[in-house]
Amino acid sequence: MPTKPKPLPFSKPLAGISEKTISIHHDKLYAGYVAKKDEIAGKLAALAKGGDVSTANPTYSELRALKDGETFAVNGVYLHEWYFDVLGGDGKPTGPLADALAKEYGSVDAFVAFMSACAMASRGWTVLAWDTHDKALRIYNGDVHNQGGVWGCLPVIVLDVYEHAYFIDQGSDRKAYLAAFWKNLDWKKANAFYKAAVA
Repeated sequence: MPTKPKPLPFSKPLAGISEKTISIHHDKLYAGYVAKKDEIAGKLAALAKGGDVSTANPTYSELRALKDGETFAVNGVYLHEWYFDVLGGDGKPTGPLADALAKEYGSVDAFVAFMSACAMASRGWTVLAWDTHDKALRIYNGDVHNQGGVWGCLPVIVLDVYEHAYFIDQGSDRKAYLAAFWKNLDWKKANAFYKAAVA
């Protein structure tokens, strides 16, 4: 059964991130990952139900290519959904997540500065996650969808730093985009992700 792209969780315009950018990002790029996820799943299902997998090997085979594409497409869907899910707020830190970040980093401003620096060092994604092994909040970078993620970590705040997220609005000025992201962060939703992850 085909997966439908999740609708945007906010309707109000964002400060510093244009409707054109959001439309291209959500309606074309993210929707494309949803379609590819389904296409790959269909091909894998056919192989699993009696398809020819006799050529499977670690250098190149249809199965290897599909399995590699699967993690790229699936993570492309999930990371974008988490990214859009925390947008649409007023950017004012509140709740247990803000308290935990202030305790860990000295202040929420210090956390924002450090996560923004991590985002400047990333080619694709910066993720604040609850690490279920360490039982702590951690920031991880991923240069592509299927690289950099740490198993056992649950995303809390996902930040897309690929150029498509900001180039229309800020050109190559990633710092201006990061400032806009934090102004639009929905701390209520981030708190919900945090509470669910910790639980």
